Amino acid sequence: MIEEQIHKSVLIKDTTREERIEIVRRSLSCESGSENCSGCALGIGDPFKMFAPYIDGKMEIREINQRFRASYGIH
Repeated sequence: MIEEQIHKSVLIKDTTREERIEIVRRSLSCESGSENCSGCALGIGDPFKMFAPYIDGKMEIREINQRFRASYGIH
């Protein structure tokens, strides 16, 4: 069961909206609220706004990350 969770796809087609919210929350270390959120340290403000297109099923995480890196000249 744990292995399934580790290797579960994060693609929109394979997740529910609730699962995508949890994926974003966990990936940003938002376990304790915004004080420990890695997204805030990046200067993007509310990271849930940045990842809203993923949560809403409109854009994959990979695409959002590519846009973010491109906007900062990160390759």
